[in-house]
Amino acid sequence: MRYLFENCALDTDRRELRRGAELVAIPPQVFDLLDYLIRNREHVVSKDDLINAIWKGRIVSETALTTRLNAARSAIGDSGEQQRLIKTLPRKGFRFVGLVREAQGGGGAATADNPGQPPKPALALPDKPSIAVLPFTNLSSDPEQDYFADGMVDDITTALSHFKALFVIARNSSFTYKGRSVDVKQVGRELGVRYVLEGSVRKSANRVRITGQLVDTATGAHLWADRFDGGLSDVFDLQDQVTESVVGAIAPAVEKAEIERAKRQPTESLDAYALYIRGLARLYQFNRQANEEASHLFNRAIELDPDFASAYGRAAYCYVYAKANGYFAITPDEIAKMTRFAQRAVELGKDDAIALATSGYALMYVACDLWEGATLIDRALGLNSNSAEAWSNGGWAKNWLGEPEAAIERFERAMRLSPVDLTAGRMRSGTAYAHFLLGHYDEAASWAAIALQDNPDLQPALRQAAASHAMAGRADQAHKAMARLRQLNPTLRISNLRDVLGPYQHTEDFARYADGLRRAGLPE
Repeated sequence: MRYLFENCALDTDRRELRRGAELVAIPPQVFDLLDYLIRNREHVVSKDDLINAIWKGRIVSETALTTRLNAARSAIGDSGEQQRLIKTLPRKGFRFVGLVREAQGGGGAATADNPGQPPKPALALPDKPSIAVLPFTNLSSDPEQDYFADGMVDDITTALSHFKALFVIARNSSFTYKGRSVDVKQVGRELGVRYVLEGSVRKSANRVRITGQLVDTATGAHLWADRFDGGLSDVFDLQDQVTESVVGAIAPAVEKAEIERAKRQPTESLDAYALYIRGLARLYQFNRQANEEASHLFNRAIELDPDFASAYGRAAYCYVYAKANGYFAITPDEIAKMTRFAQRAVELGKDDAIALATSGYALMYVACDLWEGATLIDRALGLNSNSAEAWSNGGWAKNWLGEPEAAIERFERAMRLSPVDLTAGRMRSGTAYAHFLLGHYDEAASWAAIALQDNPDLQPALRQAAASHAMAGRADQAHKAMARLRQLNPTLRISNLRDVLGPYQHTEDFARYADGLRRAGLPE
């Protein structure tokens, strides 16, 4: 087993610890102590537990235990003062609190900051009922109806996520299983959920049939199954019935009033909603042409349904990707257009977490209205604490407000809610930037490298890699990242850097980042 955390990899089969590409020599007892703490990271480990596990119950002094703990911390870049990874709880014991990813065997020199292929996380179950809604199978002969099936899953996921008694995996992670034959037990391990909802949609003429089944991922047992038939005019009522049945199966204590509050129709127009779903599919392709197509689709959805709050929020969000990647110049006219979309999303979506989170982030990043944007994102989190997107956007808000510790906590929450998210690069690059603000340049470079695994051209991550390596004194790696960044965005300069970066509460944060990029080779 290999445990990956920050820029470290602990290989229990080879009994090796690596930090970055470096093999760290540690005594056998220190290795065993690290292994024991990481394997038991879900709870506090007492001194007696450690003595029994490492010294097999032999009598050892307090000094010996403290010495081994200090050596373990030093080996992984932690310290007794920071306690960033190994935390001491007075009169209780110790706990490994770092974010850990697990990979099976082998791996050679692969480490947490460059593991080759990203490992599938083996996640512990949350302390409340947890569920992932997998993509529904389209049983219609028309492949265009994939969008309809995807929309059904999106709405069911959204409705379930409003229940604070449930832990709901975000849509982007669930949809990585689309078109694949899956083992629900494996899905449960990879997403860290106890239950999986599977289903199918058959749409013919003006009728629709939705089937669903709830599966226990630990045993593979079917806990619930049902079928719903109706006309297209009743499709959202059918969705609500599916949602009610699933919630009733896994959380019978949830009151009917909560179920009623969770019933939401994002739009009365199926045509507009289909356009919205297609826009999302384009948005997540992360390139200039796809971003332009997504913007067009969201605008068409708005034309068909002028009260579609989330479509306005997504239309505003297209400007975020354009600014972050230099797709076109963000002129005052473009900012005004984006602001109109965002404000309309807020007006129409006062209780719509996605509308608030997307429009808030766009106002913050594109219009540099930091406080208004941060307030809207906090409102979104109050409405839906299961929104990985809102937590991720909120992490960036905390970065720009100069609160990197809080940012890291928000990104961790986002990544836990959606472990295999299509937008995971944003979460990881945000974590990298938070570490940069804290002066943890090695950790920042490590997270930037992880962000670049899925998308080697992610410009925010390239900027963070360049600046972090430069500040850590690794000129060659800094220049390499900068060379790729300048290929993608040749007009980027120190003088126009503020046009690409977000708002800053503290000018010294911007100044240090600019200095890192300057050292990496970004011209004035």
